[in-house]
Amino acid sequence: MEREVPAYEVLFSEAPQQPYAVVVPVINEGARLHGLLQKMQALGTAQSADIVIVDGGSSDGSLEPAQLKAYGVHSLLLKTGDGKLGAQLRCAYAYLLDQGYNGIVTIDGNGKDDPSTIPHFIAKLQAGYDFVQASRFIKGGRGVNTPLTRLLAIRLIHAPLLSLASGFHWTDTTQGYRAYSRSLLADPRVGVFRKEFSSYELLFYLSYIAPRLHYRCVELPTVRSYPVGAVPTKISTIQGNLNILITLIKVITGHFNVKRAQQ
Repeated sequence: MEREVPAYEVLFSEAPQQPYAVVVPVINEGARLHGLLQKMQALGTAQSADIVIVDGGSSDGSLEPAQLKAYGVHSLLLKTGDGKLGAQLRCAYAYLLDQGYNGIVTIDGNGKDDPSTIPHFIAKLQAGYDFVQASRFIKGGRGVNTPLTRLLAIRLIHAPLLSLASGFHWTDTTQGYRAYSRSLLADPRVGVFRKEFSSYELLFYLSYIAPRLHYRCVELPTVRSYPVGAVPTKISTIQGNLNILITLIKVITGHFNVKRAQQ
C-alpha cells in the first residue's frame, strides 16, 4: 500500500540521537507547550528519546526555533497539507520511520499529561510491547478535574465498545499519551498512512486493530490533569463529541480495516 502522507516541512532536525522519539503534536498551545517542554527538560527526557514537535499551523509565536532548541527539542515539523491531528501524526510517523527510530511515544502538547512517565513507555517498548496506552483509571493512575461528561463518555461508551470490538480490555481510549513500536506503525495490514486518518480516526483505529492483529498491548498508569476553568481542547462540545461517536462506530464496525479500504 502506497503511503499517503500530507505535505510537510522539516523546519529543523538533526541525525537521530536516541533509538526512540517523543512526538508532541501542537497547534497554538502557547504557554501550555512551554510548560511541558520545561518539565521535560528538567526530567532529562532528551537523554532517553529525541523530542519531535509536529505543528499543525500555529500562529501564536510559541514555536520559535531557538527557544525550542534551548528546551532540548530535536526536530520541528510543520504540516502544510490538509488535515488535523491524524494528518499531523502521519507526517511525524512517516518522517521518524524513515529516520530509523525503533518506536515512538506521543504526548499532547497541552500539558495535561505527566512526562515523567515517558521512560516507562520506552521500557515497555524495549520489553517487546507494541502498543502502550496511558490510563488514569488503572491502579496507580489518576484523573484530576476530568469533566464529568468526558469521564462518563470514556467509562460508559468509548472504552467498553473499543474493548469489546478489539478483544483487549482498554480503560482509557480517548487520550493521545501512548507509544507504538516500529513494527506496528510499519505493518501494511494496519495501514497507518491513509488520508482518511485526518482527525481522531487514527487514535481509535490503532486501539481497535492492534489487538486484533495480535500485537502486544498494555496500559500504564499515568496522571492526566485538567486545569480549573476552561478546558484546553480542540473538541467542540456538541458537534465535536458527535463526530467522535460517529468515528468510534466506524472503527468498531471495521470501516477503516485495510481489506475494506482496498475494495
